Formats: sequence, structure tokens, C-alpha cells
Amino acid sequence: MPNLVPTPEFVSYRDVKATVLQRIQEKIWAPDTILPSEVDLALEFSCTRTTVNRAMRELADEGYIERKRKVGTRVLKSPTRHARFAISLVREEIEARGSTYRYALSTCAQIVAPDWLRARLNLSDGQPVVHVTCMHYADNEPFQYEDRWINIASVPWVVDADFNTLGPNEWLVNEVPFTDIEMSFSAVNLAADIADFLGSAPGDASFVAQRTTWLKGDVVTFVNLYHTSGYRMSTRY
Repeated sequence: MPNLVPTPEFVSYRDVKATVLQRIQEKIWAPDTILPSEVDLALEFSCTRTTVNRAMRELADEGYIERKRKVGTRVLKSPTRHARFAISLVREEIEARGSTYRYALSTCAQIVAPDWLRARLNLSDGQPVVHVTCMHYADNEPFQYEDRWINIASVPWVVDADFNTLGPNEWLVNEVPFTDIEMSFSAVNLAADIADFLGSAPGDASFVAQRTTWLKGDVVTFVNLYHTSGYRMSTRY
């Protein structure tokens, strides 16, 4: 049997992850097996417990193992596959297609959160937000209409942001980290005002990506991204 323990002077979490995964895939650790503790694995791999912990967290996130306090880490019978979506800048997405990107601001205003947004995001009464709508073009053709709300309580310096030349998504990526994200996807019939921006007819179908992000429990932003007909999103596991 080949040596399944990496032997370089420095053992990274990737080394630990690769070896544990190999043992699972080769049924050395069969389904329902309780794996050795992090302390024991750290001793085996001659690395820190932190290194082992990161490797095991990634394997759990990818659906190969299940971790429970006071029970241990168990190999799952069938890996749970997770679809992963890359959250890229729309500018990068357009340029990756070989097209020229152009951005145009439509509206930007500081207002009190409307009731529907306050209820959805659990904001306080009278909570001020920045509301931005803008367009993204590929070779001067409509590509995406962005309707975004930014919570001033979480990002107070947004009131000084200039969205005339830089889109709010790109600004947020540069300025604000996030700890949690929720995404949903749907097909909707376009309202007349949004259809005008996208060069579509009212009632035409549009692929909509809806996203909410939080920073340590505080909502940062809520956005709807409307795409022109024929838009396609792909993901790979």
C-alpha cells in the first residue's frame, strides 16, 4: 500500500485534506467510520491542530464528512454535492466574454427604507438606506439592470460614495467584507420601467439573481440583478 501520509518538512492543510480524502475514496475509512480526533491527526501528520481543523472544515463543506460536537467526525455514506456560484464583478463577466464593458448610473438616493424592505431585512423603523439603480452594458448593448439597497447603519461611509463612475457592486467588493450570503434565482416578467432599460418589451421574461449579504449579523446590501433575454448562468462542481 502506498504511503498516504505526506512527508515534506512543511505540512499544509491541503496535504491533510488530500490524504484524508484519498482514504475516504479508497474506503480505507469506510462510510459511517468515525475518524480519528483532530489531536490524533495532528500528531500523525506532524502539524498543528489548526491545520487539521481547516482541512476537515473544507471536507465537511464539500459534503464528504459530518462533524458533530461530542460525537466526532463521521464519513458520510453519500457525499452531499454542493453547487458553487462564483460571485464575480459584472465588469469582469462581460470582459471575459470578449466584450467592452460600460457602466451607467440611473438613480442614487438616500431614503428611509420602505416598509417591504424593512420587513424583509429586519431593519428598524426609519432606517436610512442608499438606493442605487444602474445599468451595465456589453459592447453598448444592455446586459444587466442593477437595483440595489445598501444599509447605512452597516456601511456609514456609503453616503460619501460616488457611484457616477464606479458601480455599487464593485464599490462594495472593494470597501466591505461579508460573512454571510443568501442567493436566489428566478424568472420574472419585466415591469415596463425595467424593460425600457433592458431594451425589452414589458412582460418579457428576465433571469433575476437576488442576493443579500451580512457582516456579522448586520445586513449590508440587498440587490436584484435583471438580465436580458438569453442570459445563461453556469456553475461547476
